[in-house]
Amino acid sequence: MSAGLEVADVFRRHGDSYRHAHDRHLGRVERRVMSAIELCRTAALGGHIEACADCGLTRCAYNSCRNRHCPKCQGQARAEWLADRQAELLPVPYFHIVFTVPAPVAEIAFQNKATVYAILFRAAAETLRIIAADPKHLGAEIGLVAVLHTWGQTLHYHPHVHCVVPGGGPSLDSTRWVSCRPGFFLPIHVLSSLFRRLFLDQLRTAFDAGELGFFGQLSGLAGPRAFARHLSQLRRVKWVVYAKPPFGGPEQVLAYLGRYTHRVAIANSRLLSLAGDQLAFRWKDYRHSGTIKVMTLAAHEFIRRFLLHTLPDGFHRIRHYGFLANGHRQAKLTLCRKLLAGSSASPATGHDPAAPRHPLDRCPSCGGAMITFGTLPRALPPRRSSWNDSS
Repeated sequence: MSAGLEVADVFRRHGDSYRHAHDRHLGRVERRVMSAIELCRTAALGGHIEACADCGLTRCAYNSCRNRHCPKCQGQARAEWLADRQAELLPVPYFHIVFTVPAPVAEIAFQNKATVYAILFRAAAETLRIIAADPKHLGAEIGLVAVLHTWGQTLHYHPHVHCVVPGGGPSLDSTRWVSCRPGFFLPIHVLSSLFRRLFLDQLRTAFDAGELGFFGQLSGLAGPRAFARHLSQLRRVKWVVYAKPPFGGPEQVLAYLGRYTHRVAIANSRLLSLAGDQLAFRWKDYRHSGTIKVMTLAAHEFIRRFLLHTLPDGFHRIRHYGFLANGHRQAKLTLCRKLLAGSSASPATGHDPAAPRHPLDRCPSCGGAMITFGTLPRALPPRRSSWNDSS
C-alpha cells in the first residue's frame, strides 16, 4: 500500500500515453483538467519559500492548480465556503433528499452536460418547493442547498443531486414558522412523481429549442417522433428519489456539507497501489451493507472514468434555492429567525481570516504559523488557457 499515492501520480505516469491513445476524443476541458492535476504543487506552477515563526523550519511550497476537479485543491475552498454557511444555519432539523435519473436519461445527460444538469437542478428544487408549499403537506416556503454529483463509488457515470433542506419554513403569508412532522419531511412517492414530470417536461422544452445533441448510439433520438417515443417510455419508468435519515443538528449539517460540497470523483485517500499500469483503490459496496472492497483497473480505464465527471466551464455545482437563494438570502434568514423567536441557537462565528486556514499553512514540525519570505518563479511559461477552474 502506498500512503502517498495520488491521482496526480496516475496522470503523470500514464497521462501522455492516454492522450496519445484517445487524442481524437479528448476535449479541451478534459485536457485542461489532466494538465492542471499533473502540474499541481510542482515547480512548474511556481510557489514561495516559507519559514516557521516558531522553530525556524524552512521549506518550498509550490502553488496549487486550483482546479475544482483536483483532489488536492479543495481544502481551503471548502473551509471558506463552510464558514459562510455556518452563520446561515437555523436551529431546526435538517433533511437530506437525493434526486437521481434513470440510466437512459443519464446517457442523454452525458452528451448534453450543461443543459441536462441545469434541468436536474431546476426540477429537483421545483419539486421540493411545490410540494412543500402545498397546505396538504407543509404549506411553507422552504430553502435548500443542492449539490451535483455525477459518480458512484466505482467512478461510473451516475448523475444525481443531493439536497440539504431545513425542516420547515415561513408560512405562505410570512406570518409564522411552519415545522414539518418530527422525523418526516415530505412524502417520497409524491416527490418522485412530480420530479419525473417536471424533468421530462423541461427536457422536451430543451429538445424543441434545439438545445440537445445526440451522437453515436443516441443519434436515433434526433428526430421529433423518436424523441417523443423515448419520453413516453421514460414516463413509465420509476424515478428514484430517496430521503436519508435526518441530521441530528446544525453541527452534523456542517460536517455533511464539508464532506460533500467540494468532493471530487475520488479522493487520494482511497488509492491503494499503482503497479505497472494497474491501479487498486477502495470502494464501498452499498448493495452489500456498505462493505469495503478493492477494485483494480488499468490506468487508462481509471483515467477514462475520472474524466467522465469533468464539468462544463463555468457550471456551478452548488446552488441555493427558496429562502436560501443568493438574491434575498440575508433578508429571508432574518425573517426565519424572527419567526423562530425564542430559540437559544445563535450563529457560530466564522473563521478568523488571520489564522492559518489550511494544514499547509502550519509547520509540519511544531504546528506554528508558516511565514512567506520569498517567491519561486514558474518553471514553465504560462499556458494560453488558464488552469484555474474554481467556479
